[in-house]
Amino acid sequence: MLKNAPIQELKLGEITIEGYSRAAVQTYWRIPEWKIGFDLGAHPWDFMGTGTWFLTHTHLDHVAALPVYVARRRMMKMDPPTIHLPEAAIAPVEAILRNFSRLDRGRLPCHLVPVTAGSEFELSREMVVTAHPTAHTVTSFGYVVWQRRRKLKQEYAELSGDRIRDLRLSGVEVTEERRVPLLGFTGDTSPKGFDDNPVFYEVRHLISELTFVAKGHRRDKIHKHGHMHLDDYVERASKFRNERILLGHLSTRYGRAQVTKIVEKAFPDLLGGRLVLWI
Repeated sequence: MLKNAPIQELKLGEITIEGYSRAAVQTYWRIPEWKIGFDLGAHPWDFMGTGTWFLTHTHLDHVAALPVYVARRRMMKMDPPTIHLPEAAIAPVEAILRNFSRLDRGRLPCHLVPVTAGSEFELSREMVVTAHPTAHTVTSFGYVVWQRRRKLKQEYAELSGDRIRDLRLSGVEVTEERRVPLLGFTGDTSPKGFDDNPVFYEVRHLISELTFVAKGHRRDKIHKHGHMHLDDYVERASKFRNERILLGHLSTRYGRAQVTKIVEKAFPDLLGGRLVLWI
């Protein structure tokens, strides 16, 4: 396949996390096994087959590749993709796509789905995605992917199979839905996005941002612009119950060696080996 944009990869059990993120440059992630992606700051050719995307916000390093992606799908005669994005962005994005259609003289077919606080989107019978308002300089949402299953209600746990069957046939609901938060994607956010949405501390795998790491950067200014500093993670270290924490979106003012040195000083064991720097 054509390698037109960098991709890093991490296998975590039954899923693979792929993508790249650099502040003010480009951000894009996907989970190929689930056929979903997050943000479209650029679009690797390999990601063409992923037809469902969840966009956190409309800063260009997270959304600029949307027209390109839609056009490529059309060119390759693929079905129109489904793009979830903040409700307030729907009309402006529709206008952008119309103008690109005029410039390109080609259709840009896609399904734009509005996202609001508490929105829920069904991926399959077993999986659902929920939207959670985060804290950035424009309207923004993080997303959580849940596994959902029907389980026998506790009050019927001691009954025989025949008795449970009879109850079910009589119209009694003997099961209830239970959900497990598998993956969280915060997009760009200040600490408020975490503290207002504690589910991000509980998801099995977390993908988030770490834009600033140096001590000299003022956290009040960083938070005002909707971003995280390394010290924000240090202060909340005990809250993270995640199996893996992937942190990317580093500022371009940092190099790999500098970031690694600073982060490893703050977290010598990288949170028990759970923290992964996406540089």
